[in-house]
Amino acid sequence: MTEQADRLVRYDHTDGVATLTLARSPANALGEPIIAGLTLAIDRARSDGVGAVVVRSEVPGFFAAGADLTLFDGLEVSGFLDYLDRLREQIERLGSGPWVSIAAIDGHALGGGLELAMACTMRVASTAAGLGVPEVKLGLLPGAAGTQRLPRLIGRGPAIDLLVTGRSVDGTEAHRLGLVDRLTEPGEVDRVAGELAASLASGPREAHAAILRCVDAASERGLEGGMVIERDEVAGLFATPDGREGVAAFLEKRRPSFGGA
Repeated sequence: MTEQADRLVRYDHTDGVATLTLARSPANALGEPIIAGLTLAIDRARSDGVGAVVVRSEVPGFFAAGADLTLFDGLEVSGFLDYLDRLREQIERLGSGPWVSIAAIDGHALGGGLELAMACTMRVASTAAGLGVPEVKLGLLPGAAGTQRLPRLIGRGPAIDLLVTGRSVDGTEAHRLGLVDRLTEPGEVDRVAGELAASLASGPREAHAAILRCVDAASERGLEGGMVIERDEVAGLFATPDGREGVAAFLEKRRPSFGGA
C-alpha cells in the first residue's frame, strides 16, 4: 500500500513548498490509496517544515471527483463512517497544518474533491474548472465538512443553492461567488499556484499562521472575542524576529528577509 500511495499522491519539496500531486486515473476518486497517500505526504510536509503546500492533479480534466463509490456497495453504516472519518482526518490535517495551503484546480472538483479543496487556505482555478457538491443526487450530503465550509466561504444562500441542487459551477462563477480566490486561463493554474506558494513560503510564516487564527476567530467568537484574539496575536508577532525584521526593513527602505528564529 505504501508504494501505491507514494505513486498516487506524489510528494515533492522545493524551497519550502511541498507539492502533492494526485495521480489516480481516471478521476482521482478519494479511495483508500488516496487516503493513504495523503497521510504519508502530509507527514512528510510536517517533517520538512514547509511554509506552503500545493495540492494539484496530473489527471486530465479532474482535480478530484469525490468519494470512491465502488467502496459503498453493500457497505454497512459502520464501515461507511470508518471510511468517512479517515478521509475527513486527512482533509482536516491538510487544512490545519502549519502552512498556507493552495488547491490548484484545472478540472472537476466534485464532492469530496471540492471538500479537499475547501479545506485549503486558498483555491486557484481555471475558467474551465467545474466545482460542485453533487451528493444530494445520491440521496446523501457532503460529509467531509462540505455543509460547514461552503456557507462560510460563499454565504448561506449560495451554499444552499449548490447543496440542494447538486449543480456544478465553472471557475468564473466560483470566483464570483468567492469559492475561488485566483482565476486563471486553462493550463495556467499550476504556474499561478506555484508562484503564489513560493511567495508565501518565503514570507513571515508566523504572521501567516496568526492571520489564519484571527480569521477563524472572526466566525467562531464574534467581534469582541475576535478582537481579543487579534490583540494577543499581533502582540506576539511584534516580539518575533520576523516582526522586528519587517519593521526594520521598512525603516531602512530594504526588502525584508524573513525566517528568523
